[in-house]
Amino acid sequence: MNDSTSSGQLNHPARVLDEGVRSLHRPLGAAKTLFLASVIVFPIAAVIGLAPTEATMGHSQRVLYVHVSVAWLALVGFIVVAATGLLYLLRRDLWWDRWAQAAAELGWLCACLTLTTGSLWAHSAWGTWWTWDPRLITSFILWALYGGYLVSRRNLDDAHCRARVAAVLAIVGVLDVPLVIMATRWFRAIHPVSPTMEPSMRLVLLLTVAGFTAFTTLLVVCRRNQLHLENLLGELERATDP
Repeated sequence: MNDSTSSGQLNHPARVLDEGVRSLHRPLGAAKTLFLASVIVFPIAAVIGLAPTEATMGHSQRVLYVHVSVAWLALVGFIVVAATGLLYLLRRDLWWDRWAQAAAELGWLCACLTLTTGSLWAHSAWGTWWTWDPRLITSFILWALYGGYLVSRRNLDDAHCRARVAAVLAIVGVLDVPLVIMATRWFRAIHPVSPTMEPSMRLVLLLTVAGFTAFTTLLVVCRRNQLHLENLLGELERATDP
């Protein structure tokens, strides 16, 4: 083995590590900003949320603030998964696939919380835990799409094959998002199009949505960084293998 080859092999792990550290600087800066935003917004929403209590449902109405927030994030999350999947197909860069995976994992969690908090709210408002309402059905389909997306990723070992299959599933599945949004407008159902709220309650809702959005985005950024570091460790192991 000549000197130049040996030097290149020895420097390769250092180059991989340096590239990884440099690529993390910008996402980490964004994460700090989002963390500060969530720290500021959540206490404001909590303090204002101590004011008016809904006359009919009482304190159980407060579940609505969380329900709307996580439902919004579940929808946005799948749009992000589909968009980053499309960018992967166009550029064949796994950097986009890692964003898609991170968004899908947090989006699935939000979809689970949407169904859970929705059932709690429905039991208080309608006297039933579940009804086959068009909005509920399309939301359940979205949850199932998230689950299918994540399961398909676990069953494929090749990174690029996994990214391609996942991207196609996400692009097809994102068609359910407008159905969830428009279900209450297109079909007569029990789920309200938009609940009537006092201005102070609507302000609490907006602040809660903003806080949840900032916090969830922070988690997505952190998860994406973790996936990136896992990839770097894999490259370092392959580069240092004798």
